[in-house]
Amino acid sequence: MLGMGKLAKKVFGTPNDRKVKATSPLVAKINALEPDFEKLSDDEIKAKTVELAERAKGGEDLDEILPEAFANCREAARRALGLRAFDVQLMGGIFLHQGNISEMKTGEGKTLVATFPAYLNALTGKGVHIVTVNDYLARRDADWMGNVFAALGMTTGVVYPQQPDDEKRQAYACDVTYATNNELGFDYLRDNMKGELREMSQRDHYFAIVDEVDSILIDEARTPLIISGPAQDRSDLYVAIDKIIPELQDEHFTLDEKTRNVTFTDDGNEFLEAQLQARGLLQEDQSLYDPESTTIVHHINQGLRAHKLFTKDKDYIVRDRQVVLIDEFTGRMMAGRRLSDGLHQAIEAKEGCDIQPENVTLAQVTFQNYFRLYDKLAGMTGTAATEADEFSEIYGLGVVEVPTNRPVARQDDDDAVYRTAREKYDAIVETIKESNAKGQPMLVGTTSIEKSEFLSELLTKANIKHNVLNARQHEQEAQIVADAGKLGAVTIATNMAGRGTDIKLGGNVEFKVLEAITANPEGDHEAIRAQIEQGHKADEEAVKAAGGLFVLATERHESRRIDNQLRGRSGRQGDPGRSAFFLSLEDDLMRIFGSERLDKVLSTLGMKDGEAIVHPWVNKSLERAQAKVEGRNFDIRKQLLKFDDVMNDQRKVIFSQRREIMEAKDLSEIAQDMRHDVIADLIEQYMPPKSYADQWDTEGLYAACIEKLSLDVPVIEWANEEGVDDETIRERLENAADEMMAKKASSFGLEAMRMVEKQVLLQTIDSKWREHLLMLEHLRSVVGFRGYAQRDPLNEYKNEAFQLFEHMLDSLREDVTATLSRIRPMTEEEQQQLALEMSQQRQVVEDAAAQSVAAQTAAPALADAAPGFDENDQSTWGNPGRNEPCPCGSGKKFKHCHGRLI
Repeated sequence: MLGMGKLAKKVFGTPNDRKVKATSPLVAKINALEPDFEKLSDDEIKAKTVELAERAKGGEDLDEILPEAFANCREAARRALGLRAFDVQLMGGIFLHQGNISEMKTGEGKTLVATFPAYLNALTGKGVHIVTVNDYLARRDADWMGNVFAALGMTTGVVYPQQPDDEKRQAYACDVTYATNNELGFDYLRDNMKGELREMSQRDHYFAIVDEVDSILIDEARTPLIISGPAQDRSDLYVAIDKIIPELQDEHFTLDEKTRNVTFTDDGNEFLEAQLQARGLLQEDQSLYDPESTTIVHHINQGLRAHKLFTKDKDYIVRDRQVVLIDEFTGRMMAGRRLSDGLHQAIEAKEGCDIQPENVTLAQVTFQNYFRLYDKLAGMTGTAATEADEFSEIYGLGVVEVPTNRPVARQDDDDAVYRTAREKYDAIVETIKESNAKGQPMLVGTTSIEKSEFLSELLTKANIKHNVLNARQHEQEAQIVADAGKLGAVTIATNMAGRGTDIKLGGNVEFKVLEAITANPEGDHEAIRAQIEQGHKADEEAVKAAGGLFVLATERHESRRIDNQLRGRSGRQGDPGRSAFFLSLEDDLMRIFGSERLDKVLSTLGMKDGEAIVHPWVNKSLERAQAKVEGRNFDIRKQLLKFDDVMNDQRKVIFSQRREIMEAKDLSEIAQDMRHDVIADLIEQYMPPKSYADQWDTEGLYAACIEKLSLDVPVIEWANEEGVDDETIRERLENAADEMMAKKASSFGLEAMRMVEKQVLLQTIDSKWREHLLMLEHLRSVVGFRGYAQRDPLNEYKNEAFQLFEHMLDSLREDVTATLSRIRPMTEEEQQQLALEMSQQRQVVEDAAAQSVAAQTAAPALADAAPGFDENDQSTWGNPGRNEPCPCGSGKKFKHCHGRLI
């Protein structure tokens, strides 16, 4: 007998079914319009865009325009790319326009789906951002889908790192702009550090469509984007501390793998004190618990974390004496990304790399708060349902599962659990051999570079030909993925999230054509393509006969989504396929989340060596463990966001103030208000309300007027006049200060004075905001301890952050007033001196650049230049500069080669 819930679902359908059904009338309307739009000429399609844009800007609702816009876009895509969107793709586009996440399986054509809502919303003229996970996809999608937008008469831009400012502004001015989440966030921060409005790149934050939305808005949302500048160099301290950490014994610290946390025990603290004192890093009479030891304790903790929580070839790799982080979710290198709070430097010391100086935060924002700036947000991914609660709570996004165009024909096996990792890997190699023998292509998923390389060694020993795709093979990524569907191909991959290239059975036709044309550029390209397409059909059928793509995962990830992404690579567009997970009780997830009970069960069953337990109950218990980890990670992100929301409110105030200042032509009134506020504060401080004249500190007020207002006025005499009160003195000071600034304005010239006021205001805001961010960072690091006093750390943080912000605004008024009151026009001699110094500085920079170019070009000729020079004999090299190429001919700088300081 069916339960009530199941019965209701059977009669009324699930909420998801109802949402999908609700789009049917709209899809029918679009299909009904198709014959009319097929008759339009190319120019008429563009004219239709102009007509729809006029209607949208005239106030007509976009929902009314949707059927015609989608029909126009479908026809343009068919002509430009030869792709006619399926009904399910139109559905996905409708959900995106409504501000939802469209969950669409791999290979369902998400890239094309995004063009429909992007086109519709771009008709408003406000600009649409399509967000991708990496620069390769941003450029590829902009080039590819740019053809569709061009056919519709719209412009497409792409934003990428180190892009020239003019080109970046043009890209953001386009109707549709493709960019990575990182670049969008950094451009937002950079824009709010600019000095003039015309230098800013981004326009309104109107509508964003986020591809691989789970990866961007959840996985990457743990870490804020930070723009930073260098602070003092403490590399010697990191190296000294790094020598102590390996001497620690197990009883000196506790490691909690569940929470990725490591702390010193009391024994550890005693041991450290002795070691630090012996090395002269801690004074004899000083303890680690003393306030003066805060810095050294911080560095020791980071050293311990670097050694115990971060593993080479899993969390990072070392390349060219630099520590490069690896994204745990996509398996890609994150060049330029650094861990904060000295943790990156601690890892550099551990690996013996060049230690870069620590940084000071200049500006920061979390992805959550950046993407919540948009009026409307939407996303696409193959896996979002497991995190639907988080999307709804943080971003207000609903998740809708869009049906596949063809039914999924993939066979998903139950997980096979072995007792030991050795048994598991033996079974994996055996399974790969069997499938490989019949020509079935295999994609083998691993969780780290180390494990992918270990498995690669096992396959090499077994004489199985294979490819490895991890952060080290980053450059060959597209080629490896394109070949992964060929008959008999075996591909080991660390992670398949956001690869952007489909694994097609029989291999990728476009790559095969490109290879053939490159090998024979003079040949008949059309004939080459026809021949390859013919051969590909036979390859595709052979692979289908062998069972399609077999995805074999060697471990479960912490997140069910990552597993689903890997599984979803097989069985695309109704293709046959198979997926299986091979696990062992020694895997990280099983080991950390309670494999002891399972181990007892397996022992009781008397399992033989090499046997596996396969049962749906095992899958369920594993999914429960994963759900626990996901829940904990969500709590961490939610807590981070609550703290960041406090800073976000303040950031919005500061950034909007900066924008108002940049937009304003005349800031004299703001400067005057600030000046008057400072005077009011001074009066209140030195002539408190309800006090008598003999209690006034007129000497202090006189000194403060000179220091903060550059005003030498007879305050003491005024105070001795009969019948004078604090209000009269305040008015006299205001008049005197206004008069002085009016004289300055006339000597500078009004236009120059307005310019000076603008620059002083902006520079002071920026420097005060930087100091404030540092204060908030310090507050964050200590406020957690308030919990021991039964006080809520978040409320404490809110209250103190608010007080700090008010204090910052007070000191901002004082600094701006003091700076403006001190400035004076330059004399002619000073202007000439400044011009001379600037030209000398320019000359030094030009000379240095010329020397650097000359050194690079002259490097191979060093042997001819110096008589008796021998590149193998260091004594003949003379005294090369540290930044010059090494005379040994390695191509590296001298300081990174033979001149390296050990």
